[in-house]
Amino acid sequence: MNVLLSNDDGVNAPGIRSLFKIIGPLHETTMIAPLEERSTTGHSLSLDKPLRLERLEDNVYGCTGFPGDCVLMGVGHVLKSRRPDVVVSGINRGANLGQDLYYSGTVAAAREAVFHRVPGIAVSLVLHQLTDIHHYDSAALFISRALEAKIHLCCPPMTVININVPNLPLEKIKGCKLTEVGFRRYSEEIHARMDARAREYYWIAGIYEGFDENPKSDCQAVHDGYISITPHGLIDDKSRDLTGLAAVVEKLNAQFVS
Repeated sequence: MNVLLSNDDGVNAPGIRSLFKIIGPLHETTMIAPLEERSTTGHSLSLDKPLRLERLEDNVYGCTGFPGDCVLMGVGHVLKSRRPDVVVSGINRGANLGQDLYYSGTVAAAREAVFHRVPGIAVSLVLHQLTDIHHYDSAALFISRALEAKIHLCCPPMTVININVPNLPLEKIKGCKLTEVGFRRYSEEIHARMDARAREYYWIAGIYEGFDENPKSDCQAVHDGYISITPHGLIDDKSRDLTGLAAVVEKLNAQFVS
């Protein structure tokens, strides 16, 4: 299989290096990741400045852009003649649960792949403390098993697979669950401070306060010690009930002169 790896923590981050170590010997694996950390950059593309690509070692490239740029660089340039079968983004240092996936550069890289009709998988290690031992190999081994099980061929079109792995040795993880996107609660604190020239500046200082109760959510699964596998539709979900919205649109549309 032809696998493209990317992330938002940077090309030398331990998470992506763990993936490369475990998946690399099993598949044709190429890594294209940012030269510097791009966490919480969301889905950005560099349309207003040139990109530079630096070959660091065999099949490993650092890119000056964002995670989305890295995947586009892989699909449209480095791997143009041997299109990847799947893009795996991660392993992120920290959770991408609930609505956090909209801020995540890790998820954005997988999303960019899906926009180009390449299956995209985002994977994150859910940490409680940054000082804890980071069990990246648990997540990397699980992703390797998932690829062998052809997980990337089992997801509907225009759907990202977002995987969150508890920070535990693999033998202590209870299993995996198919989940839906939950909701995480944060405080709305903004800290105001003064610089040396008596000018005010601000830090966003929201604190995580827990998640909304939903037994099917990604948040609950990880809390209970399971790996969460969440298919996230990008373009349209025809199973949603939009009758109320459709009625409002019809009412508004009647006000236009034909």
